[in-house]
Amino acid sequence: MRYICLIYNSTDTDGTLTPDETNELIKAHFAFDEELLRDGIMIHSDALETPDKATVLRVRNNTLSATDGPYVETKEYLAGFYVIEAPDVAAAREIAGRIPSARFGAVELRPVRILTLPD
Repeated sequence: MRYICLIYNSTDTDGTLTPDETNELIKAHFAFDEELLRDGIMIHSDALETPDKATVLRVRNNTLSATDGPYVETKEYLAGFYVIEAPDVAAAREIAGRIPSARFGAVELRPVRILTLPD
């Protein structure tokens, strides 16, 4: 089954890591990526830019509107993600629990919904 691991950072901790700590975190992510790729678990992963670089799009009454971020009042924001393949939720939890950023923020684990086109 496919799962997405959503990595959330906190605005309370942004900028509190030293350059060395930041570099170590990045290295830990690259090492984790290599491990997941080697084991055939990772489908894809990426870091995301901060919310101030976001644009929210909505269509209402056939009119497109765009709002520049940040667009929600929250201390946590989506900072990155992994899409993984795991046999069950227990295995997916174990994998998600090893994501290096979980030490500083939060990781939301969610099954990917498989949609099929109706007949």
